Amino acid sequence: MPDEPDLFGPSQLGLGLEDTRPDPTKVDPEEVRRELKALLALAKAAQDEAPWDRRTHLYHQVVFPQMANWLPEDEAEQLCFEFAKELQRIEHLLAA
Repeated sequence: MPDEPDLFGPSQLGLGLEDTRPDPTKVDPEEVRRELKALLALAKAAQDEAPWDRRTHLYHQVVFPQMANWLPEDEAEQLCFEFAKELQRIEHLLAA
């Protein structure tokens, strides 16, 4: 039937049906940096009690270094070093 429109052809493009989510493979290093520094500041601020529970502690122990990989190597190493020190200190707070 030549008079019927093609419902699946190119005329349907541009109707807002395409995937518009951000590409997860493109990471903004500045956003990663802000997030890691905020987490480090939270850890450093914890004096009398742990800022999170044991499960969250283990999560940060794994995820922080992975996120740091999106930053320049020297900066990532420094942030991970500082965070590892705080994790050790917080480990004692969790044990108390």
